[in-house]
Amino acid sequence: MEAKGGATTAVAVLLLLLVVVPEACRAERFVVGDAARWTWGYNYTDWVIRKGPFFQNDSLVFTYDPPNATTHAHSVYLMRSLAEYQSCNLKAAKLVAGVMQGAGSGYEFVLKKRKPHYFVCGERAGLHCTAGQMKFVVKPKSSACRD
Repeated sequence: MEAKGGATTAVAVLLLLLVVVPEACRAERFVVGDAARWTWGYNYTDWVIRKGPFFQNDSLVFTYDPPNATTHAHSVYLMRSLAEYQSCNLKAAKLVAGVMQGAGSGYEFVLKKRKPHYFVCGERAGLHCTAGQMKFVVKPKSSACRD
């Protein structure tokens, strides 16, 4: 009879772990800039520090208004290297979200690789990046299990 009770306890513990562990290890969605969104004049480096750490499979959601008479255009570029990021050299950068893709629910970028991701706004010939306003780096950790 004791063996049966031990097996029941083991099954109960296993079921509890199956319920609790996935909750702690799930990927999260982050709206870049929170309520400020992806816009001029916000400190995104500070935002990364406050929101981090980030993990593989977390999503960054870039939301911004389409350009109009009162709103500047924004975009999201992924830079290939730290040097290109620091100099805002857009020649080899990859456009990941154009000026219209930030509307509505925004553009979602999944952090699939455990490497630095260098994000910048490339509009106005890179002015938003070169002014140091619309750029940030995220280096996701390998495990999505949070404390």
